[in-house]
Amino acid sequence: MSSDHPSDRSLATRLVHSVRAPERSRHAVVPIHRATVWTIDSQGLDDDVAGAYDDLLYPRYSNTDDPLDLGAHLADLESAESGLVTASGMSAISASILSVVRSGGHLLAARGLYGGTHKLITRWLPEYGVEHDLIDASDPASWSGCLRPDTKAIYVETIGNPLMNVADLEAVVAFARTHGMVSIIDNTFATPLVFRPIEYGFDLVVHSATKALNGHSDVLAGVVLGSRARIGAIDQQLRLLGGTADPQAVYLLRRGVKTLGVRLPAQNASALELARRLQSHPGVASVSYPGLSSHPDHQRAKRLFGPQDAGFGHMIAIDVVGGWPAARRLLTSVKLFLHAPSLGGLESLAVSPAKSSHAALPAEERRELGIGDGLVRLSIGIEDVEDLWDDLYQALPG
Repeated sequence: MSSDHPSDRSLATRLVHSVRAPERSRHAVVPIHRATVWTIDSQGLDDDVAGAYDDLLYPRYSNTDDPLDLGAHLADLESAESGLVTASGMSAISASILSVVRSGGHLLAARGLYGGTHKLITRWLPEYGVEHDLIDASDPASWSGCLRPDTKAIYVETIGNPLMNVADLEAVVAFARTHGMVSIIDNTFATPLVFRPIEYGFDLVVHSATKALNGHSDVLAGVVLGSRARIGAIDQQLRLLGGTADPQAVYLLRRGVKTLGVRLPAQNASALELARRLQSHPGVASVSYPGLSSHPDHQRAKRLFGPQDAGFGHMIAIDVVGGWPAARRLLTSVKLFLHAPSLGGLESLAVSPAKSSHAALPAEERRELGIGDGLVRLSIGIEDVEDLWDDLYQALPG
C-alpha cells in the first residue's frame, strides 16, 4: 500500500514528486518564475523590522518559491534537513568551506580532488589565511599526523575526480566526529542514487548540479545539503557573495532531477560494461572504475554503493598506451563521444584531465597524483552501449 508521507515513498517516486517547502501550499507542476521583483507582505513589519527584512521575497536571497521548493526536494532525496541551490558547483563548494573555516583556520582535504577545488584550497584560500594539508583519503591512520588545534573541517569526494578512487568515507565521518570537525563531501559523481552521505553521518554535501543531477547539459548550478543551522549560515553568506541560482536554472534543474532515476542506472550499467571491455583492450594500460574487481577500492565501493543497487557511477578513467599522442588521437577520432570538459549528460563525453580540469596543476604535481598525459576521462551517456564500444574500439591504439 502506498504511503501519503513523502519520506515513506521510494526514491524513484520522490525524484518525480517533490516535497513542498515549509509553509507553502501553492503548486505548479512545472513551476518557473522569472520575476526579479516581488511585492512585500507588510504583516509584521511594525513588530520586528529585522525579522521582516529576512522574510522579504528577493531573488538574491534564494527565498522565492522555486529555489525554496527545489532545495527542499533535493534535501529530501539525500535525507538532509535543508538544501540550498547555488549558482554553480564551485559556489556551493567555496561557500561550504568558508562557512566553516575562516582566517587562521586549517582544513584537511583529500589528494586528487577536482582541479577547481584543488586550486581553491591550495592557492586561493591560503591568501585569506586558511591553511590546509592534503591527505590520503584511503589511509585513516595517517590523518592524525596532520591535525592542528585549529583544524576545522575535512573535505573529500565520494568518487574522486578524475581517478575514480573511493575514499574511506565511514572513517572520514568517524574521524571528524572524534576531533570536532565538520565533514564535507562532494557527491557529484555518485548522486543520491548511488550514495547518500547524510545517512552515513556527513555534515555537508555539495553537488555540481550542472552535471548528473540535471543531466541535460543546459544548466549551471550547485547544491549544498545539510542541517537547517548549517544551511542557514551558508544562505546568509551567499546572500552577500551573490552565489544565487538563476530562476531558469532552478526550473531546468527541477526538470532534470525528475529523470535521474531512469537516466543514471542506464548510464551506470553501460559504464560497467565498457569498463570490463576496456580493461582487456591492448591499447589501454589501465582502467579505473570502482565497479571492477581490479579497482583497489572495489570492496569498499560494493559496501557503500551496493545497497542502493544503482551501480558504481557513470565515469571511467583510462590510461591510453602511448601517452598523450595516443590520447590525442582517441579524442580526435571518436565519433559519438564528444570532446568536451563536463560530465553527467545524456551525451557521452571524453576529455583529457591534464588538458582541462587539472591543467592548472604543474605537470610534476599531476604526475604525483597519477594524472598522466595519457589519461582520458569518459562520461558515459544514454547511447547504445554497443555503439559506444565500437566508437572507442576504432579510436584506441592497437
